[in-house]
This record gives sequence, C-alpha cells and structure tokens, in this order.
Amino acid sequence: VQLQASGGGLVQPGGSLRLSCTTSGHTLDYYTIAWFRQAPGKEREAVSCISSSDDSTYYDDSVKGRFRISRDNSKNTVYLQMNSLKPEDTAVYYCAIRPDISLVIAARAVCAEHGMNYWGKGTQVTVSS
Repeated sequence: VQLQASGGGLVQPGGSLRLSCTTSGHTLDYYTIAWFRQAPGKEREAVSCISSSDDSTYYDDSVKGRFRISRDNSKNTVYLQMNSLKPEDTAVYYCAIRPDISLVIAARAVCAEHGMNYWGKGTQVTVSS
C-alpha cells in the first residue's frame, strides 16, 4: 500500500493548513489511519488517528481543540485540518495505516508507531513568522 501525504507548507503562527493522505489503487476502508510528526531532534509522535469501522478518533493532548481528522471515503483520503498553528507544530508530518481497530478503548495504544504497517513519505509543516 502506497500512501501519499501532502498539504504542508510555511504558515504564520495562528494560521491553518490542511494535510491530505491518499492511496492509489487501494481502499482505506479497513484501516485505522494515523498522522504522526517528527520535529528536528525529537522522536516521532502520534498526532491523531481515525478508525474506519466507527470513525472514532484520537488526538494528542498538544493538538486537541486545534486539529481535526476526517475521512472522505469517496476520495479515499484522510485529512488533518490544523488550525491555530504554533511554532511548536513545526515538523515533518507522516500518515500511516494499520489494520482497523476502534479508538474507543485504548486509543493511545492503537494509535502507536509500532502498530503501523505502512507509512507515507512526510510533508513539511513550518510555522514561523
């Protein structure tokens, strides 16, 4: 499964970006889809996940209330709407997938790096004035 993340760029603090994660020739219907990010000198961290089965979601505390993950099944695409961006959101953002598990219980464990099967190339997000 090939994943493609896009939508990154340079934005001022307080601005917004929408990232997209798409596949070609493969459905996302049976996967939990995740967004991770890695800032320079830091470990990669989970940002958000969405389950295919029940649309349950997970958000890291650092992005709750500012980011929103969503799916468009008709386009086989998952989005990460990022609002009120901060300089500390600067990172390379990756999408990844794993066999679907609901995020209603143990969301942090489900949305973890070690569980992901496929990864896309990252897209750079830079928040700076």
